[in-house]
Amino acid sequence: MQGAYDTGIYRNVLLEYGYTIREIEDKLNQAFEMLFYGTAKERIYHTAGDDRGYIEDTGNHDVRTEGMSYGMMMCVQMNKKLEFDCLWKWTKTYMYMKDGENAGFFAWSCQTNGEKNAWGPAPDGEEYFAMALFFAANRWGDGEGIFCYSREAKEILHTCIHKGEHKEGGRPMWEPSNKLIKFITECDFTDPSYHLPHFYELFSLWGNEEDSKFWEEAAKASRSFLKKACHIDTGLCAEYTDYDGRPKKCTINTTQRHDWYYSDAYRTIANIGLDYSWFAKDEWESENADRLQKFFSETGNENGVYLIDGTQLEGVNALHPIAIIATNAQASLAAKGVYAKACVERFWNTPLRTGDRRYYDNCLYFFALLSLSGKFRIWK
Repeated sequence: MQGAYDTGIYRNVLLEYGYTIREIEDKLNQAFEMLFYGTAKERIYHTAGDDRGYIEDTGNHDVRTEGMSYGMMMCVQMNKKLEFDCLWKWTKTYMYMKDGENAGFFAWSCQTNGEKNAWGPAPDGEEYFAMALFFAANRWGDGEGIFCYSREAKEILHTCIHKGEHKEGGRPMWEPSNKLIKFITECDFTDPSYHLPHFYELFSLWGNEEDSKFWEEAAKASRSFLKKACHIDTGLCAEYTDYDGRPKKCTINTTQRHDWYYSDAYRTIANIGLDYSWFAKDEWESENADRLQKFFSETGNENGVYLIDGTQLEGVNALHPIAIIATNAQASLAAKGVYAKACVERFWNTPLRTGDRRYYDNCLYFFALLSLSGKFRIWK
């Protein structure tokens, strides 16, 4: 089987399951309008003057590289250049770090006025920034200054893997010994949901020529890692793991454990689905999607919190249940089992979330909608 990179054909799973082109287009456009220009209880995008804008994490009332890079990806896929450029200018103005050991990276959290809350980066933001910028360059063409998108993307990727090689200090975002992305630069463990082999395949083609081999190896390493991180029966993975895939029993500035199938972890199966859709390099991805959909359809529920073997934790509820529904549906890009259609139908009949916790759920909801409609595309 060949993926969309080779064929140029992107599955419209929603159309396959009986929804009309008009219904799909309307749902996609309405969702974007709600997230970017809806009411105060709906939108996550805010303008900041005529040429800047930001995505708010409405649950934490801050601006994160995760959300900014997600917003940029939404915009390039939807052909919204104005909003894309506003997000990128806000990012470069307030989040970019010019000095110190993390120079060249982006501060992972800022206040909505642009003041930095932290002086450390989060690798998931950097990899999404780079991919969105490459797509922007290919779809719209490079501009000048910070809007020379491809140059900006290459500079980000160079810093990600070469940081610390020279006297300025700092640490890279990928562990050089195993080519696996880190949770944060100063930690020696990873987050399975950060692993995006479908991005690394493209980085190997479009990044700096001298780093092509690194990204090829990173794609292979991440696909191998995910097999270790996802449970052989349930398909679930932990939020954080050691490099060998074992759940990491730790806390990071909170009492919340991270060896559960919890918030971050939901993205993993969505990433697996998209990797299979774009490149189709490993049938294990299809098998794992089937396992996870079977688990939730027969045993689990979207409000539960689980150990990766499927054991439900008493007295703990999912913080982002809509995200679970969305990512379970996106798994249908790879799934071939009997639950693929039911997971998509459950998603289709679920509305976007409103209220304070809407940001994370709705970002993953929109990515699922893009993916399942064949609109999450590689712009060459």
